[in-house]
Amino acid sequence: MKALLSVFDKTGITDLAAVLVEAGWELLSSGGTAKAIADAGLAVTDVADHTGMPIMLGHR
Repeated sequence: MKALLSVFDKTGITDLAAVLVEAGWELLSSGGTAKAIADAGLAVTDVADHTGMPIMLGHR
């Protein structure tokens, strides 16, 4: 299973991501959300890498 996480307010996103990873989910994210998740030591795939498409609108 895959979860797409992209939020403006990063409060609590790493806690949610950790629960999803523990439950066996693969995380997809972009920009600052992906950075926050990766900085927490969790595996995350950037949406642009997953789709093979370039970043649009500065990850907005």
